[in-house]
Amino acid sequence: MSTDNKPDEEKKEEVQFEDHEHVEHEDDISPELELLLHTDPSTGLTTAEIDERMQKFGLNELPERKTNPFLKFLSYFLGPIAYLIEIACIIAAIVGDWIDFGIILALLFINALIGFIEESKAESALDALRQTLALKTRCWRNGELIEINVKELVPGDVIILRIGDIIPADARLLGLGAQGEINETELMIDQSALTGESLPVSKKKGSTVFSSSIVKQGQQLAVVTKTGINTFIGRAANLIAITNEEGHFQKVIGKIGNVLIWSTIVLVVVILIYQLVRFRGTPEGDWKRVLENCLVLTVAAIPVGLPTVMSVTMALGAKQLAQKKVIVKRLTAVEELASVSVLCSDKTGTLTLNELSFDEPWLNGDYTADDILLYSYLSAEQGANDPIEAAVRRAAEGSLEVLKNRPPKTLDVPGYKVTAFQPFNPTTKMTEATIKDLATNQSFRVAKGAPQVIIRLAGGSNDAVNAVNNLARRGLRALGVAKTIPGDLSKFELVGMISLLDPPRPDSAQTIRDCNELGVDVKMITGDQLIIAKEVGARLGMGRVILDANHLVDPTKSEEEVTEHCKRADGFAQVIPEHKYRVVELLQNKGYLVGMTGDGVNDAPALKKANVGIAVEGCTDAARSAADIVLLAPGLSTIIDGVKTSRAIFQRLRSYALYRITSTIHFLLFMFIITLVEDWNMPAILLIMICVLNDAATLVISVDNTQISEKPDKWRIGQLLTLSTVLAVLLAALSFAHFYIARDVFHVTPYELHSIMYLHISSAPHFVIFSTRVPGYWWKNIPHWIFTVCILGTQVLAFFFSVYGVFGEREKVAPCGYPWGLAVLGVSLVYFMLLDVVKVFFFRRWNFELTAKLSPTPKRRLKLHDRAKETEQRGRLETAWQTISDPVEATQIVAAFKNLKKA
Repeated sequence: MSTDNKPDEEKKEEVQFEDHEHVEHEDDISPELELLLHTDPSTGLTTAEIDERMQKFGLNELPERKTNPFLKFLSYFLGPIAYLIEIACIIAAIVGDWIDFGIILALLFINALIGFIEESKAESALDALRQTLALKTRCWRNGELIEINVKELVPGDVIILRIGDIIPADARLLGLGAQGEINETELMIDQSALTGESLPVSKKKGSTVFSSSIVKQGQQLAVVTKTGINTFIGRAANLIAITNEEGHFQKVIGKIGNVLIWSTIVLVVVILIYQLVRFRGTPEGDWKRVLENCLVLTVAAIPVGLPTVMSVTMALGAKQLAQKKVIVKRLTAVEELASVSVLCSDKTGTLTLNELSFDEPWLNGDYTADDILLYSYLSAEQGANDPIEAAVRRAAEGSLEVLKNRPPKTLDVPGYKVTAFQPFNPTTKMTEATIKDLATNQSFRVAKGAPQVIIRLAGGSNDAVNAVNNLARRGLRALGVAKTIPGDLSKFELVGMISLLDPPRPDSAQTIRDCNELGVDVKMITGDQLIIAKEVGARLGMGRVILDANHLVDPTKSEEEVTEHCKRADGFAQVIPEHKYRVVELLQNKGYLVGMTGDGVNDAPALKKANVGIAVEGCTDAARSAADIVLLAPGLSTIIDGVKTSRAIFQRLRSYALYRITSTIHFLLFMFIITLVEDWNMPAILLIMICVLNDAATLVISVDNTQISEKPDKWRIGQLLTLSTVLAVLLAALSFAHFYIARDVFHVTPYELHSIMYLHISSAPHFVIFSTRVPGYWWKNIPHWIFTVCILGTQVLAFFFSVYGVFGEREKVAPCGYPWGLAVLGVSLVYFMLLDVVKVFFFRRWNFELTAKLSPTPKRRLKLHDRAKETEQRGRLETAWQTISDPVEATQIVAAFKNLKKA
């Protein structure tokens, strides 16, 4: 009896294959639309039905939105600072000051041209998406099989899908052949550009196939379900179209500009009213003369060079990045990349190679890795354009010496001859070859295919089933390989299991580590399966906290909870373009500056939404067009170069902004008070010289040496404006000292006083740029020699203007002499070093807690509370960990002493 039951017991002990469900996005079809999809496959739609549906759904194409180049150029003349400069330009024309008019107009156009030229190469993302669509398709209509333009398709049309076709619209497979015969063969669809899945996906009757994906294997009829903007790719195009937000840099410059502009307007209007009232009835009170004086004050005060210096600095930065194969399409992205604290990255084609490769195989008995590669190659279909067969050929040709040494353009394997070959059959799910070993003149058969089929062919193996299950749990695709035993062409034995994976790029893991060291958190966002994402994440050292897309659309969770998931997770899997877009949006709402990398159509909306969208090498046109930066070198390693270069540029921009705000506030403060108190004005020609010379010199800040921050940079507008005001007040105190000491102590003439004050107002604020260029002490990072020569050169020029009174008494200027000239320059040089100490003290004392106390907005109070909670939680965790680790360490020490005694 025990003998009779033995087979049954063995059957019970057989290990079963684990079923890992392929999670796939399925489109929602409304009941009204569903009624239109029951078309007779043998006849298709009638002309009347086609016309009616065309009226309702429109053409199967993406709507075209084009930007007028002229309007784009005019957009560079918009913004707070631009408006004030334009008003100054108009006033200059009214009072007939054509020199000022020409200078101001030239600065406006230079700034606009730099921005327009740098960004003019940007393509339309929608145009690129349009190019991914098929042009023609075969369709049943009025009982005839005809070829039509893809844009003429409507829901309910019955189309034929064959190998190599680009699917023209979202459609549902009918399980029928071209002539209406039953065809249950699964279609293999490459939808990696849409969903990010690295492997072709099998689709059966009733499955949805998406527009722009490619048929890799099989043939079926399908009924069109959605067209145009309602398709999967159409919704991605719509997300791109609605994303047109003001950039982070524009917002920062807008805030700085608003503060400076309103300060300038208020103070200049007060001076205007005061002079009109004070000098009423005198030549000095003529409205035209007063307006001209105010214009000169306005031009000297407002940062007319600010947009130009910023644009030139970023343009030169873009040129530096281009040398490192990082192409900048949107100029302000150069600055914004420095502030990115979260980098969301697509997986397929970005972190990985987007090609199937051999991983570590499972081998049976004494077979080796070379054996399984050889037998896989012998049973591979040489002409097939299949990713799995291509991976087999590539791995064997790269590893086996017998293939490396064969003559070029030869497909045969030296020493072997294929005498019979059966290509892949969807029914048997395997390929099979009969091989003759030319050395022994013996024949054998090799089979390669689905693990279940090959294991059954070889008589079953629990170890092999366990190996396949282990590979499947890690998201690896397994293929079984078997060969016949010597002397028997009917009995197979198992060689082993090939494991296939889209592997990480060689530089991806290091790039992620480098990003983390620079304070940038990298998150993987992929449309691929969750188990595959976890495996790739683990190999890249990212951690395995990868969540599926359901966490992003869970109706039971608040937006705050979903945002917390986005913040803490290492990545998301099984996402669609809308999910990627939402992740970026939620992180931005939390205050993060987000970068996004990608290469496919599915990444385009998120690339457009992100603060900095980065399209990687080999990307689709849609991704390239939606991005702000395009990488020309493979992988992500060039991003590190981009981040470091952008942080250097950011430091230059911030140092210039700090200097320019300081000098503007100083000038307004001093001129406002001195005009009201002393009725003193500086000659217009001297004010213009200060404006032109000093702004021209600061253009070279784009080549200056700087310190690169170890963390993402932030503008910290409150800190910037507060420090600028403190430095400006101290500079204004020095200006008053110069004025009263020169006039009341040394009793210089009014015209000499003009020369002295001109040299002081030109040099003292200008030398402050040596301090503002770095956050630490100025001498710890020596400025570039070109920068130093230009800054000092302008002041040497101002020195000679003052010493010799170059502009003459006609302009109310008299020579002040060398003693005064040297004294003023000497004091300015020493004073900037004193201000440098104030700056360092300020930077060291300033933190977010201080900001929240000085300006306690509800948002800042909430952030301060959250930080306190996080600190408390971290402290509790550290205490708990210490409580656990101390006894463990003590046990280890005791065990070590015991082992020492035994030894």
